[in-house]
Amino acid sequence: MAARTRLVAPGVTEIDTLLGGSEGLTAGYLLAGPAPVLVETGSRTSVAAVLEALDSLGLGRQDLAGIAVTHVHLDHAGGVGDLARAFPSATVYVHEQGARHLADPTRLVASAARVYGPLLDDLYGRLEPTEQGRIRVLLDGEAIDLGGGRRLVAIDSPGHAKHHLGFHDSTSGVLFAGDAAGVKLPDGPPLRPATPPPDFDLDLALASLGHFAERRPAAIALAHYGVVPGDALELLGEAEIALRAWAEEARQAFVDGRDIAEALERRFGGDDTAGSPVGAGAGEAVPVERLAERRRKLDLLNGFHSNAAGFLRWLERAGQAAPRAGGSPAQQTD
Repeated sequence: MAARTRLVAPGVTEIDTLLGGSEGLTAGYLLAGPAPVLVETGSRTSVAAVLEALDSLGLGRQDLAGIAVTHVHLDHAGGVGDLARAFPSATVYVHEQGARHLADPTRLVASAARVYGPLLDDLYGRLEPTEQGRIRVLLDGEAIDLGGGRRLVAIDSPGHAKHHLGFHDSTSGVLFAGDAAGVKLPDGPPLRPATPPPDFDLDLALASLGHFAERRPAAIALAHYGVVPGDALELLGEAEIALRAWAEEARQAFVDGRDIAEALERRFGGDDTAGSPVGAGAGEAVPVERLAERRRKLDLLNGFHSNAAGFLRWLERAGQAAPRAGGSPAQQTD
């Protein structure tokens, strides 16, 4: 499948990593400069597509200066080891709590294998280790210097995962939000929160959205998927409202002893406009085949059972006294 790239902001090229061979699921971004940086590698099964894309953009194997990942879940960082070998001059940037998993991915891969089973190799692939000396930890507010006055500032943004960073580009103003602001696929339903186990924490997730807003970004780039049209602060506000609504539905189901996944799907899975307070596309007729494909993609990336499991673990940690109410095994890393 041919490389799919497009310029989405000054000096920012979106790369479709073609997760599982499907378009429009997971994006990486190449930031131009004297020392160019790739934000997100996609999964290991995406490495060939990413290499083809970078080749098509004229990037030589000594040209890439940095690889930055928002967090170490396999759909974002599964290709790090392979791409680090392919680009031997690139420094790998990651959150301090994710660095050990890039150097030694044994525990991360074992955890993912328990969750995904045979689907792991078909959809995501494993993760090859990265040399410890190639890895640089970024703390909140630290920046990657791309040269020519361009800087990529790291924003500590836990909630989705404790090892999550956002990145704010000083030149374009684009903020690369990873999964911290949720999932919105092209041509799909409005923004849906991403609340998987084992790390999800509502208070931290809401605080991270606030930290993003404080940066006054010009636009938000989601890993799933793309630079979202419209006002960035409105999008972050939409993400907060949706996250609070999902959390309250999950909390009430938990307290009532009902299945959280069923409760979330009943409230937010009914049609293409569910799950968000902004009913973009409401009233539009959607062909059955297109709707089924949208739902298939969302289930792969951000299914109700995965989100329910994250809410369940968060509620149990918070000490809510209620019966166990739905969920699935912990995801990807501790």
